[in-house]
Amino acid sequence: MSARRIGIVGAGTMGRGLCVALTAAGFEVVLVDRSSEVLKRSRALLRDEVRTAALFSGRRLDVQELLARADLTTSLDDLADVEAVLENATERWQVKQPIYEALDRICRADAWFGVNTSAISITRLAALTERPAQVVGMHFMNPAPLKPTVEVIRGHHTSEETLAAARGLVADLDKQSIVVDDSPGFVTNRVMMLMINEAIYLLHEGVASAKEIDRLFVQCFGHAMGPLETADLIGLDTVLLSIEVLYDSFKDSKYRPCPLLTRMVDAGLHGRKTGEGFFNYLGG
Repeated sequence: MSARRIGIVGAGTMGRGLCVALTAAGFEVVLVDRSSEVLKRSRALLRDEVRTAALFSGRRLDVQELLARADLTTSLDDLADVEAVLENATERWQVKQPIYEALDRICRADAWFGVNTSAISITRLAALTERPAQVVGMHFMNPAPLKPTVEVIRGHHTSEETLAAARGLVADLDKQSIVVDDSPGFVTNRVMMLMINEAIYLLHEGVASAKEIDRLFVQCFGHAMGPLETADLIGLDTVLLSIEVLYDSFKDSKYRPCPLLTRMVDAGLHGRKTGEGFFNYLGG
């Protein structure tokens, strides 16, 4: 029996993480990105990410074996035969909209779509397709190969069969799932983005340094990392897009992005992926 085949749209940090998690679990993967240059970099980065996943998980993972299970392509047409697609494109509606319209045309009728978004409505994205019952939110945390739990989001039309398929895939990755109803930001990001944004305001107002803010959360509450280091890990550009979605969705001033966050994103200081954010990751 051939291995099950899953599509991934977006070869950024999350897409690569999902590629590692899926291939390590025995799946074949079709990883799609519109940029051939991004795919070239991703192939090189995947080697390092497999090794990192092996180191921290304690599993023996063969780099060549896992990469052999992944086809990298710039064409969505190559997703025609997959059983499911996990979409991880940029958190912008104008980017995601044409992807779902294309996937609906290309993918086989029984394929379902897992939306790996930080804040955008699952119901709204599902409405772009002729199969809204087969669209479900799957909010994986970063780094995807190592985080043990996935937030699964039930859209307005998501069927029980699609929920079961999504939860089954999560279980196949040796992870747990928690199902919540659709709402901008869901549970995790609706709370976390507020916390991160407020921590940035504290830094912006000079109440405490970035290091002091994060130490309080780590040492007082036992968090693995503080809100500012968490923002650097997520990517400040993604944080800004997520908080803007919440602001636009709820029309509530409590979601107003901190000007410091906007300025840092404009300056290209996006956190770990650029080498500098609230903390420096370049060394030296």
